[in-house]
Amino acid sequence: MPVDPGGTAYALPSPAKAGATMPDRRTHWENVYATKGEAEVSWYQDSPEISLAMIRAANADHDAAIIDIGGGASRLVDALLQDGYRRLTVLDLSANALDVAKKRIGQAASTIDWIVADAMTWRPTRTYDVWHDRAAFHFLTDPDDRAAYVERLRSAVSPGGQVIIATFAPDGPEKCSGLPVQRHDSASLAAELGPAFELVETRSETHHTPWHSTQAFQFSRFKNAAKK
Repeated sequence: MPVDPGGTAYALPSPAKAGATMPDRRTHWENVYATKGEAEVSWYQDSPEISLAMIRAANADHDAAIIDIGGGASRLVDALLQDGYRRLTVLDLSANALDVAKKRIGQAASTIDWIVADAMTWRPTRTYDVWHDRAAFHFLTDPDDRAAYVERLRSAVSPGGQVIIATFAPDGPEKCSGLPVQRHDSASLAAELGPAFELVETRSETHHTPWHSTQAFQFSRFKNAAKK
């Protein structure tokens, strides 16, 4: 059971009963990464420039603990390794997605903590200085699912730590990978995270998919204002 900084254990809420079950979600994403190449999915980026810029702007030193939620086969972890960050974690529902990243990175993959888990049911066992999520949170269309995710986030982000969440913007697509999404802006994300997380910055991106269509994204960075 997670423990808050004061040492009190508490229970985390369960995700919504409605909608896809965790095995259903896992089956969907395992199939995506088993049947499509790394650059054959709409969210593929050769270089995650905005994510990198916002992590650097968080002023996290190279010993900072950074977790990429829904990181899958993303090349963000490659870039963070190249930047000299040493305490990296990638969490994804799909073992197939993580395997793509491990094989691409090679020997250095052994220095990374790889977690196969659902962000709504995962039980964090440590805290992180930076929580990054590009295009995972927007798949949570049920308020109870978002609440379960946010409770994990709150338990896992250290006081003074930072949260970077990128989703489809209000004028972005309504679906991704055949699934409905919940589009956000910085205000709706702030409402989800609650007053303990202060908005630091927001950026917009027009993402170009591998087949040259465009998708409107927003990136928002928050700071956990809780005192150490």
